Amino acid sequence: MPLLKPEPTPSISELPGIVPGSPGLHLDYLAALGHDLIPYGIFAGLLLVAWAVAGAVLARKAPHTWWLLYGFWFLRLRMGRSWQRLCLNAGLTTASRRAVPARTERPVLPLLIKVRPRRNGATAMICFSAGQTPAQFIEAADAMAHAWRVHAVRAIASGRGRVKLTILNDDPLMGIPESLGTYLQRASLRQAGEAPTMDDLVATVGSREDGERWTINLLLFPHWLITGATQSGKSTLINAAVSQWATRPVALVGIDCKGGMELGPHAPRLSALATDRQQAASLLERLVREANRRMVLCRDHQHRNIWQLPKPLRPVPVIVIVDELAELYLVASRDEKEAALKATTNLLRLAQLGAALGIHLVVAGQRVGSDFGAGVTALRAQLGGRICLAVNDKETAVMTLGDLYPDAVEAAQLISPAEKGVAITTAEWDGWIRARSINFPPDALDAAMEAAAHLAPSLPGIDSALL
Repeated sequence: MPLLKPEPTPSISELPGIVPGSPGLHLDYLAALGHDLIPYGIFAGLLLVAWAVAGAVLARKAPHTWWLLYGFWFLRLRMGRSWQRLCLNAGLTTASRRAVPARTERPVLPLLIKVRPRRNGATAMICFSAGQTPAQFIEAADAMAHAWRVHAVRAIASGRGRVKLTILNDDPLMGIPESLGTYLQRASLRQAGEAPTMDDLVATVGSREDGERWTINLLLFPHWLITGATQSGKSTLINAAVSQWATRPVALVGIDCKGGMELGPHAPRLSALATDRQQAASLLERLVREANRRMVLCRDHQHRNIWQLPKPLRPVPVIVIVDELAELYLVASRDEKEAALKATTNLLRLAQLGAALGIHLVVAGQRVGSDFGAGVTALRAQLGGRICLAVNDKETAVMTLGDLYPDAVEAAQLISPAEKGVAITTAEWDGWIRARSINFPPDALDAAMEAAAHLAPSLPGIDSALL
């Protein structure tokens, strides 16, 4: 009789109802568990849909809230996931501090820390290794913007071994400029004869791309150079600044050698206005005499500037607006050359002496070039505040920004003629930044000048007949 082979004993995983590879898990148990989890899955799906719908509503109706609750965290995730690859591709790594034999050295990544949300963007800090410089990270800012899918990244040195990043989610300057009503609410009239304060020298003229107000601050930068081609928004920018200064106890003096076409509407509030080169030379000479008088006053009272003088003795600040600098420098005859030399020499003297004496320059022009002569370079060196709107030639952008911020020249050339009021400007401690001025129409300017006409002070030695 043949021997019967015993049937193999099935393993636990082969028994009916047992999940292969998972002894102890019964199919019926899993089916019951899945049935119990269905309500939780539906609830989680509804929460996800509600979260997505709420995000869509916030993005449309409250974009800043959306950014804090949604957008920033998506950005944070992209930054974390792409940081290593970004540093490797952009050459931002360094060799390992320890040389390990027979091993491939792993590159050392700079540290990305302190990522914080801000209005319409974020800030972060990079701590880099020995042998690296901030210039490497400034050059890689565009690569960061592409990797993180944001509008722009600005990188500036922030102490030894650190670079500060300002991340902009989109371009805040492409929206409608600040409303005229909001602007005029801040420009409340002061009382005639009221003592001036240092705050009177700060004029808000628009918005910066980082969400902050754009100001022309004559305390930080006593003198300013503004360049911009026709229809770039230069006149609108000047109108916005003058309309704010007009409401305060300061003297406004205009020099417009194009016959007063640009600054003529400001005349009701101006203490003096020169409309040709001869008048400009005479007016600037008298302003230099006024500066010398203030110098003697400060010296007699042993003070270094007019703001240290007692209020009863403190002279009124003077803001000199020069529109179209080329009309002062370019000449066609010997007589014009003598007047131009006199005017430009005194303009340079005011730039050198005026800051501590309360005399400030705001010099504007469609272009600035080396063909103006050597004097324009000396004048430019005294004009610490810079604003470059859309210009027609590279030399003007270089003359306006190149000596202080060489990397800003390319940014200025990228401003298109359609971007009216958009400019590259001096930022307080951050080098340069993009900004956009308020839209200030001519009828609003006329109303503002008439309303503030009674605040125009008389200046000693300044002939009112120049008006």
